[in-house]
Amino acid sequence: MADQPRRQQPQQPNRGKKPKGSQILYIAYAFILLGIAWMFFGGGGNSASKQPIEWAKLEQVLERHDYESINVINQEVAEIHIKHEAVKRDTVMYRDIITRNFTGAKGPQGYYTYNIGNLEHFDKELAIVEARTGEHISYNIERRSNAWRELLVWFGPLLMLILFFWLMSSITRRQMGGDGGGGGFGGIFGFGRSNAKQYDATKQVNVTFKDVAGLAGAKEEVMEVVDFLKNPKHYTELGGKIPKGVLLVGPPGTGKTLLAKAVAGEAGVPFFSMSGSDFVEMFVGVGASRVRGLFEEAKKKSPCIVFIDEIDAVGRARGRGGLAGSNDERENTLNQLLTEMDGFSSTTNVIVLAATNRADVLDKALMRAGRFDRQIYVELPDLEERKAIFAVHMKNLKLNNHKDSEGYVDRDFLAKQTPGFSGADIANVCNEAALCAARKNKKQIEKQDFLDAVDRIVGGLEKRTKVLTDQEKHTIAYHESGHASVSWLLRWANPLVKVTIVPRGKALGAAWYLPEERQITTYEQMFDEMTSLMAGRASEEIVFGKISTGALNDIERATKMAQALVTYYGMSPEVGNISFYDSTGQSDYSFAKPFSEKTAETIDSEVRRMVEEAYSKAKELLLSHREQLDQLATQLYEKEVLFREDLERIYGPRPWDTPEEKTEATDEEQTETDTTDTEVITNTDAQ
Repeated sequence: MADQPRRQQPQQPNRGKKPKGSQILYIAYAFILLGIAWMFFGGGGNSASKQPIEWAKLEQVLERHDYESINVINQEVAEIHIKHEAVKRDTVMYRDIITRNFTGAKGPQGYYTYNIGNLEHFDKELAIVEARTGEHISYNIERRSNAWRELLVWFGPLLMLILFFWLMSSITRRQMGGDGGGGGFGGIFGFGRSNAKQYDATKQVNVTFKDVAGLAGAKEEVMEVVDFLKNPKHYTELGGKIPKGVLLVGPPGTGKTLLAKAVAGEAGVPFFSMSGSDFVEMFVGVGASRVRGLFEEAKKKSPCIVFIDEIDAVGRARGRGGLAGSNDERENTLNQLLTEMDGFSSTTNVIVLAATNRADVLDKALMRAGRFDRQIYVELPDLEERKAIFAVHMKNLKLNNHKDSEGYVDRDFLAKQTPGFSGADIANVCNEAALCAARKNKKQIEKQDFLDAVDRIVGGLEKRTKVLTDQEKHTIAYHESGHASVSWLLRWANPLVKVTIVPRGKALGAAWYLPEERQITTYEQMFDEMTSLMAGRASEEIVFGKISTGALNDIERATKMAQALVTYYGMSPEVGNISFYDSTGQSDYSFAKPFSEKTAETIDSEVRRMVEEAYSKAKELLLSHREQLDQLATQLYEKEVLFREDLERIYGPRPWDTPEEKTEATDEEQTETDTTDTEVITNTDAQ
């Protein structure tokens, strides 16, 4: 039976290997460097081997007259060539210059070299030998030059510089997705090339709208952008033009970049991603060149999406922050960006997505219709959106899913306890909860781990080892009890969740609230919050007869709230329905106040009046409930941490709480809340 041919194995793609062209390029560079080294150090010289010789041995050679000729090269080195007969006669003495030729015969294939120092000194040494032997020693003077060496002296630095740029350009081209095989001089001065990350058929965007939790309103608006890219004729046939730019505006961590990637993933088109700071470099004109390069690549790949993250790095209003008459590279980059966006035709099918959390500082020319036609506001997630975000980030976590157990992780509960948290904050909470469970060597992540994670993120790490005097601990206990008591007694104050005097982060004590999620706020609501802020200092004054620096954070926040009531919201009867708030951000660069000196005095007096009224009301409430205040402070001093049910045992239930709020408060003891609604005493305040 004939031998069967061997089955050929399917060839695997060369993953992780460099392309063949790049290997050839590196080999060529190596040969060039070796050639330069040979030309500089060995080119143009005699191919025979040379050996250095000491004067003592050279003196013997001269006395025995074994030399055939002596050549003095450039008055620096003497070459001493030995006779064949002398080598055959004394092979031991001349073994260092004896080599075998291709026929196998032995012979003097080399010569000796002697560093003469200078010609006059060499003549004196030869004269001594001549006097002893009585024979004249002659030598030839030659001048030799290495043409390659002289050329390299003049042109070597230039060649090395060209070689360096050639090598760097080839590396840069491979990093940017080029073939990297040819090198060439096209990328020597490629500083102005766009270094945008490109996602296409070979490098796909794997993010879709399924991976973006919440943001229902924003997704609905950007879905229209996806439809533009998928079915452009549906709109252009009616005479409409596809929008050129969409600006995503929102607080940090709300998912603007993720939303832009989801748009590209849903549309199935190439996606170019670049940060605004990548355009600006120290070289003049680089930013504008990179903008041109980015849009040239985008037009070749159309339909596609160009995403510029943190566009305020180059899109700030012109004429700000620069010296008069100076060449501002950032402004040149912005001008080029405006030109490129305005140069798109209706059939280009390239949409520019940009993200920023500082839309107020962007140039008006960038915001006009025809450039960024649409602005989509990506806001902080509400309750239902937070539930969805928790569900996304809990997919890969090992959770306690036993509903009857004490450590059951309830997404609905966690969403209610994290108002004001962004998507990035929630992701951080989930990750920190996993770390907390790992520190305790748990097999599953439980509810308490999430609560500890929120505690650590909002307030910092617990510092139970921090040394406090007994007087300081009593002061902090009464301070926090004042906050807790007044917030419990006021109708519109945020309901208390937990109060503690355990140091955490920079805080020596904290009162945690669960703020109501509302869209508008009344004067009564803000005034009650100011009253609860001033209750800490009021409690200190009532109990100890003196005040401390621990209320710095409280006074700062209360003063800012009063200033907002007077100058922004027009809620002062003396100032009237006037707002000095500038939503455009132009006032940040103005040296003049938007009001007169007389109005400024009125504003100061109104702010002082509101803060003092809040302080007086806090003192009045605490004095009328002094017994309950002492009980609460005593328990807080002993237990260090008190919860809502502890206050309910002392003060009774809040009459205006809804049945749902009461049920949630009794079911869940240890809960956390937003950073902005936490009263703290910092280390510096308590000194």
